[in-house]
Amino acid sequence: MSKKVIAYDSTLRDGAQAQGVSFTVEDKLKVVQQLDNLGVSYIEAGNPGSNPKDLAFFERVSELNLKHAKIIAFGSTRKIGIKAADDHNLKSLLSANTEAVAIFGKSWDYQVTDILRTKLEENLAMISDTIAYLKQQGKEVVFDAEHFFDGYKANADYAMLSLKAAADAGADVLCLCDTNGGTFPEEVFQLTQKVVEAFGTQVGIHCHNDCEMAVANSIAAVKAGAVQVQGTINGIGERCGNANLSSIIPNVQLKLGMDCIPASQMVNLTTVSKFVSEIGGVPFNEKAPYVGSDAFSHKGGMHIDAVNKNPISYEHIEPSQVGNERHTLVSEVAGRSALLAKLQEVDPSLTKESDDTKRVLEHLKALEHEGYQFENAEQSFDVRVRQLLGKSQTYFKLVKYNISIKEPGLGESNSKAIVSFLVNSETVNAEAEGDGPVDALDRAMRNALREIYPAIKEVKLTDYKVRVLDSNLATAAKVRVIIESSDAKSSWSTTGVSTDIIEASWIALQDAIEYKLMRDTD
Repeated sequence: MSKKVIAYDSTLRDGAQAQGVSFTVEDKLKVVQQLDNLGVSYIEAGNPGSNPKDLAFFERVSELNLKHAKIIAFGSTRKIGIKAADDHNLKSLLSANTEAVAIFGKSWDYQVTDILRTKLEENLAMISDTIAYLKQQGKEVVFDAEHFFDGYKANADYAMLSLKAAADAGADVLCLCDTNGGTFPEEVFQLTQKVVEAFGTQVGIHCHNDCEMAVANSIAAVKAGAVQVQGTINGIGERCGNANLSSIIPNVQLKLGMDCIPASQMVNLTTVSKFVSEIGGVPFNEKAPYVGSDAFSHKGGMHIDAVNKNPISYEHIEPSQVGNERHTLVSEVAGRSALLAKLQEVDPSLTKESDDTKRVLEHLKALEHEGYQFENAEQSFDVRVRQLLGKSQTYFKLVKYNISIKEPGLGESNSKAIVSFLVNSETVNAEAEGDGPVDALDRAMRNALREIYPAIKEVKLTDYKVRVLDSNLATAAKVRVIIESSDAKSSWSTTGVSTDIIEASWIALQDAIEYKLMRDTD
């Protein structure tokens, strides 16, 4: 195997074909900068012959000062029966002014005869003519052998002839495409090895995930001698997606010991994965290997105890290697060992056998029996722990609140909240209107407390979720509310549970403000 594997990113071209994904020109430029900083070698950024947006992108991207990556424009072989120099799409490809281009061509005889509806010899000529023409223009050329693995299984001789046509014409890389995503790793290994042995040209791999084999197939190809791996960040792409570079890059570099991106940039992998998910409007997969929040999260008591003693007991790498971090989840199954590290942040003198440790664990189990869940709202747990250990300050105490709802009019607030608090033994009253009872309650609380605690002005509520816990009880069911809050420094989540959605919301709101004041005081 080569000691270096070229990371070839197709997020902005193949990834953009995923359902629900649409990158603006500005989005694409931002992603390019992130990928370049990560250290990928090639960024396949679109087909300049397909739409005006891609043409505009290629005009703008040339202004960027990239440190690692080459921008690569993507297109197809010439049309049937014309010269490459006369092909409109190839002219558009050249207008992108990229140093490198990728050309896809058919390597499955069925695709030639039944989809292109041309002769097998003409398809080979299309491949050869196109690549030779682009090489004459001084371009580095990657040939994507579309449907190679299916093509080889149907007609091995013709699939190999398609590669030979590309190699003889001067292609710099022969990329084997599992376009339908239906090939298994052992097949990929065997056929990639045959191609590597048959040609002196560099070999690449491009896999789709229709059998959830894309990452495994890509690694199999690398082990067979492929030196370029194409994929997308987070595996986004058409149908079931593409090979996931967020997994492939660390697999190649940390597991196989081969260079893929600069070693110093591996710590940015998690950040880049989340950035691409956010800018592409795709929900981030928290269970993703390496980069997901769950990748190094531990909930079971015995697991947590073992990880605290030595992380290798349940972690295959150190999370910080990929810019991730370990999470110890607070739950009823966590046990005293799991809680101890969190409790010691409040009181370093506590031990696993301390009465307070046992008391907090029992309290936690009782709360979770009521419907609380602190895995995604650990700041509420922090507030509870400090209260139970007598380490918290009473900033304010709710005396009462009253909510009234009126028939909404266009553009009018439809709820009013009146609140009363005890602060330093004095009663503070306030009221506010809002778009719904929870919004009105939040506004009234801020009106009452913001002059006493100015830090409250910095807090923004950024998300609000409700889950019904006992749906069989209909309107009498308990609900769990999770509120995400943020200030200029960080974000945090708090939770409340009640059969009354307003009360559950109030509990979460109160925890959010108390956590902010508690953190700033510390």
